[in-house]
Amino acid sequence: MSHITGKSAYESLEQRINRFPQGAPHSETLHKILKMLISEKDAELVAKLPIKPFTVKTASRIWKMNEVLTQNILEELSKNAILLDMDQHGVQQYVLPPPMLGFFEFSLMRTRGNFDQKLLSELYYQYLNVEEDFIKDLFLSTETKLGRVLVQEPVLSNNNTVEIMDFERASHILKTASDISVSMCYCRHKMQHLGKNCDAPLDTCITFGNVANSLSKYGYGRKIEVSEGMEILHRSYENNLVQCAENVRVNSSFLCNCCGCCCEGMIAARKFGMLHPVQTTGFIPKVVEDSCIGCGKCVKACPIGAIELETINETSAQNRKIAKINEEICLGCGICVRTCNKDSIFLKRRKEQIITPVNSVHRIVLMAIEKGQLQELIFDNKALASHRAMAAILSAILKLPPIKRAMASKQMKSVYLEKLISRLYK
Repeated sequence: MSHITGKSAYESLEQRINRFPQGAPHSETLHKILKMLISEKDAELVAKLPIKPFTVKTASRIWKMNEVLTQNILEELSKNAILLDMDQHGVQQYVLPPPMLGFFEFSLMRTRGNFDQKLLSELYYQYLNVEEDFIKDLFLSTETKLGRVLVQEPVLSNNNTVEIMDFERASHILKTASDISVSMCYCRHKMQHLGKNCDAPLDTCITFGNVANSLSKYGYGRKIEVSEGMEILHRSYENNLVQCAENVRVNSSFLCNCCGCCCEGMIAARKFGMLHPVQTTGFIPKVVEDSCIGCGKCVKACPIGAIELETINETSAQNRKIAKINEEICLGCGICVRTCNKDSIFLKRRKEQIITPVNSVHRIVLMAIEKGQLQELIFDNKALASHRAMAAILSAILKLPPIKRAMASKQMKSVYLEKLISRLYK
């Protein structure tokens, strides 16, 4: 394998990362992060890997090395949480996850001694919280969001309980998951190294399925049962943490319990609330003006600052302050309802319908279309894609609304895809 300089190896890795809808904008800080996480030699190898899950045999062919050596390298990369390994119907496969929710976070999901975690935390803070290009790209570059907020179930009224769908419940996600793992919260661990963390619990980052299996296999997570998952969920409720899951209806890969001060999604919601960096719940809080005493507890508890006290009846003897919800940025999490001792806030179903992608493939295809990157998923030549992978992507495309299908067809400039769509919708 021909030698390339360290800089070009990391640049190649950066280009590979940016072939996926969840990319990482160029920055000198990003290069410093990558150099801490992965060696120059491994960066050169990973830059050549396909987007879709691949086998040892595929990587061996791409790298032009024997399968034994290839498997050793893939296992080492998995041990360092750069790759995720998974069992797909009895076949061992690997995939390079995006930076978020992916290998950026995995690096701080456990206490490690093989690199300076304080320095890495400082670099993450610089790249994510100071430079902001990555966060804007992650949360604001597509109409379809990576994550969605889940309502706090204990505050739901009888009417709400009838209205809420199963996939909108954190408890349902936990109870129907095939495998569950809990890890250290990357966000609060990062802020801990910077002396900016809050006192919310750390062991609250929950993953499911293949992600849970891979992280627990290499010590980045700990396998748990549903009962412990429910305990973590209720402890998070008590600490006024916001539940965020993958923006899908089935087989969510994660369930985060986020604070407003440390967690990237909540920080983004504070900064860019009206642009909805995270998909809201299907509910919105309403204030009962007659009983609200303006105590301000809900104002302090709101994770994104969507509530303030407003003076009403200024010209009358009833001059007083009550809570006012900024509905344009409100997440609909229900924390304010929980903190109100006077039962002066309740949840009501939003008027607008929120469309949630069916699964991860559906979400990724939508995001790729919206970023003009659909061709990267379909024509991933290095992947030597199986018919199953191609069928999953095409199936997701064919289920899209007409406008999205047209966008997909235009991006692909594919006679094959256009014929499929026209044949199905004659």
